[in-house]
Amino acid sequence: MAAETFGGATVVIDLGTARGEPAEYVSPTRSTMPRWLWPVAAAVLVLLAATASAGPPRPALTALLTIQVGPADPYAMTDDGTLLAQTQGTLASFDLADGAKLWQAGTETPTYRLTIGGGLLLLRSLTSATRAVSLQDGSVRWRRADSVTTVAGSPTLLAVTPVKSFTSVGRRVQRAIDAVDPATGQTRWEVPVPSTAVLLGVPGPADDGARMLLVHDDRTATLHDLVTGEKLAAGPLPPADYGPDNPVVSGGLILLRHPTPAGRMVSAFDPLTLQLRWTRPAGFAFEITTCGRYSCLTGPDGVRAIDPRDGTEQWFQPEWRGVDQRGSLLVAFGTPAGENDPIGLVDPATGKVLTGLHGWRLVGGDGGDHLLVTRPAEAGRTMVAVAAPGDAQPRILAALPAGTADCQSAPGRLACRSTSGDLAVWAYQRKG
Repeated sequence: MAAETFGGATVVIDLGTARGEPAEYVSPTRSTMPRWLWPVAAAVLVLLAATASAGPPRPALTALLTIQVGPADPYAMTDDGTLLAQTQGTLASFDLADGAKLWQAGTETPTYRLTIGGGLLLLRSLTSATRAVSLQDGSVRWRRADSVTTVAGSPTLLAVTPVKSFTSVGRRVQRAIDAVDPATGQTRWEVPVPSTAVLLGVPGPADDGARMLLVHDDRTATLHDLVTGEKLAAGPLPPADYGPDNPVVSGGLILLRHPTPAGRMVSAFDPLTLQLRWTRPAGFAFEITTCGRYSCLTGPDGVRAIDPRDGTEQWFQPEWRGVDQRGSLLVAFGTPAGENDPIGLVDPATGKVLTGLHGWRLVGGDGGDHLLVTRPAEAGRTMVAVAAPGDAQPRILAALPAGTADCQSAPGRLACRSTSGDLAVWAYQRKG
């Protein structure tokens, strides 16, 4: 910390890391400013002092609400600006604009997952039973004894019997799949599953929404309309490890990693006809993820972006070990563990790093055109910052209270648990 006096006004210049800034953010050096610029600098500092005397700037973080929660109590922030939290036998909804409580209702059984779909809040218990709750007033609309899941890109709700597994939660199902009427909870149509199958939502025509793909145990793939349940196409797929991330939908195609006598391959299938589009070597890739308009093959030999239209390679980063698409933003990682070692925000078109993130951890959720990141600071605090393309490094917002952890974000909002058992929500200003 240094203080200079110009024209009777004392201006304090923060040169240290009292706010918790990383060392690389502050590198004070001896000034080499020419003497002829001193009067200009003095005038600028006096102007800054006068501006500061007009009143403190708006804080980067503004507390909205704090509620008591248990360590395993679920909560979720919705796209329409509400916080839903279950705690102490109640379910409550809060307005994220001002923190006001919208409604509160009792809960019948503990819930381990909150899902929003079909205009409802779906509460799933440990027995996989599902209750559908109104987002407007918290009233229970209907109940089902099975697990109800959503399909990306479609308002259809599907009731399934999941196959319990540590590796394919929510993907492998058995017995039958029922389409659920969101208004009544009644079954609209049913597709039998003779043994087990992998369930995947795939894109349909532009004016027809998503469709349902089932990959059965005999490697027969069937494509179904989500409005009627009608079978639209069927065809065989190659032998493969049909796990939680294989196949995937990327670039509008169904991509599958599979072994062949010539080595491991990646094949692309049309989501409307299930016809083979192309096949290319997979190398050592153990995962396929979306990265902008490309698809990325990730493995111990690096990350390579391929064009899903024909499988041609667009760029390759041998030092990377993973990527994660967060809305319109792409994050690269340097280890298979991923979240503990982010490299930075990158340009998916070129693979160039735009914003360095070494030493930071990503906050879950959606920030829109930016991400929130955290890192440990002094005195047990946690520093939170905004990472956005165009900034060489994250811009610091503030230091959170000691004991803060398990944070989630929504546009303009940050929610974190604390070791004392509170869930705190702040509003933040991206521009600080």
